[in-house]
Amino acid sequence: MQSRTIQSKPSGDPFGFIKHLEGCHKNESVKGLHELKRYLEKFGYLNYGHQGKKGHDHANDDEFDDLLESAVKAYQQNHHLNVTGSLDNNTVHEMMQPRCGVPDVVNGTKHYHTHNVQVPAAQNIRSICAKAFQRWAQVTEFTFQEVTGSSPADIVIGFHRGDHNDGSAFDGPQGVLAHATSPARNAIFHFDAEENWSEDPGPNQMDLESVAVHEIGHLLGLDHNDDSKCRCHHVFQNFFWDYEKGFACG
Repeated sequence: MQSRTIQSKPSGDPFGFIKHLEGCHKNESVKGLHELKRYLEKFGYLNYGHQGKKGHDHANDDEFDDLLESAVKAYQQNHHLNVTGSLDNNTVHEMMQPRCGVPDVVNGTKHYHTHNVQVPAAQNIRSICAKAFQRWAQVTEFTFQEVTGSSPADIVIGFHRGDHNDGSAFDGPQGVLAHATSPARNAIFHFDAEENWSEDPGPNQMDLESVAVHEIGHLLGLDHNDDSKCRCHHVFQNFFWDYEKGFACG
């Protein structure tokens, strides 16, 4: 196993560490690869389980092993990148994009039925979320209604920072912007409160309505689509509602 050190640099981007891993490949040992393993595990590409030598925790070491190479290849294939198994420029660039917190690779089928929605009290947030739910009501047979804090809700929307006790901690500005649970009663839909949210986004701002539309799709049972033009693609790059195409892909 080859070993080399890559100097890390301070960055406000939670995924910025990936940039310093560009060029890494199998059989290297590079400081910071354990963070990449966590990234790929978080988004559904890697699961060490009980793999590896007894007494050695491969999930938390900095070795570019066979399982990591397979995970990188799966990521590249899912994102229509050149499947090399190494961290080339295009792969690193894709991994660093702000994205949804829901994993790309999900097993199992999903069924969902919901009506009642509870949202934060700020009037503009309530209005934006209402429009996002209405987008889905227009193209599905679902109906949605807002309920007060004292009424039972099928979906609860909130803004949270860092670790907020749901097992999916936020990472500050950029990185993961929002996440939603798989379809079930008492579903949750969380925005990262540290993002620069806007109703009319400019540079370095995130479109609140479009991200809401995306996450509601998960609440209704949709997984990520590997078509980058689709509303259910996981990366929020120049992400906004297309008033002509709506939810159509392409």
